[in-house]
Amino acid sequence: MPHRIPTRRRPRPHDPRPSTHHRCYTRAWEKASRAYRRAHPLCAECARQGISTAAALVDHIIPHKGDPVLFWDQDNWQSLCINCHNAKTARENHPPPPPAPPDQAPTP
Repeated sequence: MPHRIPTRRRPRPHDPRPSTHHRCYTRAWEKASRAYRRAHPLCAECARQGISTAAALVDHIIPHKGDPVLFWDQDNWQSLCINCHNAKTARENHPPPPPAPPDQAPTP
């Protein structure tokens, strides 16, 4: 009988945000987002680039940051594939640094 090598889970970094439920992600959201994806089955970002990709989730165009009015505003929703959502979230959470002042710019 082969022996299993125990695996260790990496500890997850502490997430300072409120729980998903407190950020409005409830059963009502699951139902509304499913209905939205049925009506908008393709990734909006891929479609802007002329590519047809199935959407996997509903994204808030402007991050709601807990504001229930912005959260439920369907004009602020878009269907996205996982890749586009991850890229958008990374841009929002980690914006590029500002350009260096001209006197500190590298010379060619």
